[in-house]
Amino acid sequence: MAFAAGSEKAAAPSEALFLLQVVLLVVAGRLFGELMVRLGQPSIMGQIIGGILLGPSVLGLIFPDFQKMLFPSGEAQKSMTDAVGQLGILFLLLLAGMETDLGLARKLRKSASGVSLTGIVVPFALGFALGELLPDSLLPEPDKRLVTALFLGTALSISSVKIVASVVREMNFMRRNVGQLIVASAIIDDTVGWVIIAVTFGLAKTGTVDLFTLAKSVLGTLAFMAFSFTIGRRIVFEIIRWTNDRFRSELPVLSAIIAIMGAMAMITDAIGVHTVLGAFIAGILVGESPILTRQIDTQLRALTTALFMPVFFGLTGLQTDLTVLASPAIALLTLGVVLIASLGKFGGAFAAARFGGYTTPEALALGCGMNARGSTEVIVATIGLSVGVLNQQLFSVIVAMAIITTMAMPPTLRWALARLPLREEEKGRLEREAFEEDSFVARFERIALAVDGSASSRLAGWVAGLLASSRRMPVTVLDTVGRMETGKGQELIEDRTGVEDDSIEDLVKRHARGVAAEGDEKPAEAHVTRFDKDGEIEAALGELSDAGHDLLLAGIEPSTNGNGSFSDALLKITSSFSGTSILASARDHLPTESNGFKILIPVSGTERSIRAAEFGIAISKAAGAECAIILIEEPQQASAAPRVSDQGNYRDEVFRKIDAIADYYDLKPEKIVQKGASPELAILRQARSGRYNLIVLGVSRRTSETLSYGEVADTLANTADRSCLFVETEITASNAGKE
Repeated sequence: MAFAAGSEKAAAPSEALFLLQVVLLVVAGRLFGELMVRLGQPSIMGQIIGGILLGPSVLGLIFPDFQKMLFPSGEAQKSMTDAVGQLGILFLLLLAGMETDLGLARKLRKSASGVSLTGIVVPFALGFALGELLPDSLLPEPDKRLVTALFLGTALSISSVKIVASVVREMNFMRRNVGQLIVASAIIDDTVGWVIIAVTFGLAKTGTVDLFTLAKSVLGTLAFMAFSFTIGRRIVFEIIRWTNDRFRSELPVLSAIIAIMGAMAMITDAIGVHTVLGAFIAGILVGESPILTRQIDTQLRALTTALFMPVFFGLTGLQTDLTVLASPAIALLTLGVVLIASLGKFGGAFAAARFGGYTTPEALALGCGMNARGSTEVIVATIGLSVGVLNQQLFSVIVAMAIITTMAMPPTLRWALARLPLREEEKGRLEREAFEEDSFVARFERIALAVDGSASSRLAGWVAGLLASSRRMPVTVLDTVGRMETGKGQELIEDRTGVEDDSIEDLVKRHARGVAAEGDEKPAEAHVTRFDKDGEIEAALGELSDAGHDLLLAGIEPSTNGNGSFSDALLKITSSFSGTSILASARDHLPTESNGFKILIPVSGTERSIRAAEFGIAISKAAGAECAIILIEEPQQASAAPRVSDQGNYRDEVFRKIDAIADYYDLKPEKIVQKGASPELAILRQARSGRYNLIVLGVSRRTSETLSYGEVADTLANTADRSCLFVETEITASNAGKE
């Protein structure tokens, strides 16, 4: 402990002491956070409690000298941990923004706005009135009473969307009507709250209501948000995309996100509001980026959860002196603040829900769900303490209120939600949510489109456009012409005679037009870029794989090599890509519109064919095209069944799986059963008789020196007079973690 000796008087801060403080806060936060989780409470409560135990409230009472040695009050030493804590605030708001589902808020904007705004106004008015009535002895600066009252009103009125969402998600209520309304209301709560905090912070700088300062803060905030959600959104998307596609060093997108957050935080600081607003809006834009993969999101979340959260909330606990509650006046004030916060929030949300037509049990659940403060109030209190509008007493009162209301929320919300009956539409929503978790199509995040200007390229581009819009998947176009040679030394197509003038990028966007993602009122613009680096095909596809592309749509010709297997070019392409490949082979005239396709999907009892069926049904739904499922029963299947009923059960099981997929996509495909010793002939016969012009077949690669997917697929590739999509359905290394 030599490093701590005389730390109070030391002119220079101690790096060793700083490291010890960080380690203590991280370890205490982790241990007590784990304890809280096991008790059904949010982990941040454990992090705050860990800081309280290390602070003057507990360790300072038992071993005051030792506590001061570990956490000296000298400004030089405190500034080191405070800097980490300030970064923690920004990262917490960045994550809160990334978790903000604006689509859900827009979907339920009428009901959620009423619940949120009423739930803000009532406790805000009560908190503001309390601030105006407090005796001067409890105010840090009586002449700044107005700003202190504003901070109190804000701290009592905002819910923590992170806490609310985590409890609702834990109870599997995220897809229930009330669960969605609770989360949407909390999102609006949080968004409005950070704007209020930002403006209040601007007032706190002057201590009085200066009309020029107020106008600057309000108008500056409105202008910043308007710019952010229009031009700024595209700028953020392009920065993330460009960084992800161009940089080869480790974690480049994480660095870009931090830079975006810092820039937007500095902009809000420059217009006179707090940096938290910039970090929060940056998080919303980053979270909406089509390039943001689960891996990048996990990296950022890991950094924040492992370091910044325990340090920030631990420091909050350190600054909280619960010994002030020994004073009857402060204890009474704390009780009053908790009651005002709880009754005001609960009453406002409950009344808005009842006026909005919700039942009493649903309104009770809404009131309980909105009554969680958590990290939001802690950040508000920290900001208020840092600018001098809250003193240590009021700071401790607000933190105590945040802890009490947050710890009371999970059990009360569980109690209220457990008593809500399950409606039919909610049952369907829960089933769709469960389906999405196991969905084959939903596991993919980014498309690589390998083309050569041929008709097969146009078919692949058509499919990419449907996925780009319906699944919000960005597409990167890779022109294979001139990038490689086949095994026989023949270059891929150089002559583009007869190819229509519009580029593949235009084709992808054209087919994406009019296709909206589930839950969206209108289609999103397809995000299409071109891979413009020179180099061989292996290197190009390796870069695309490293950049997060996990689905390859390959449309090149010739697709076969004349000896019964797929071409050497496709072998090289699929072998160079680490994700899942889908090969497009165009054989007849392609329709000019997406809904001009009639899709035939062969299935069997294998998981491979069921996954391909989902893919075919998904693009049928997105295109508005007809589709049919054909089950081929080979003679050996029938002879293997000892009873006719067993064969019927086999059919029923296959079609039960298909029905579950079709219900999810709200589609009614025709179901066909055919018997025959040659599945490929049965498929082609049905395609011709039913005038189907696209066959979607699930395949798995065979081990050989050539690219082979088995007899059925190879025969169709070489002999079919209909366009085909060959869908690899194995779980590859790149998407295994998404199962």
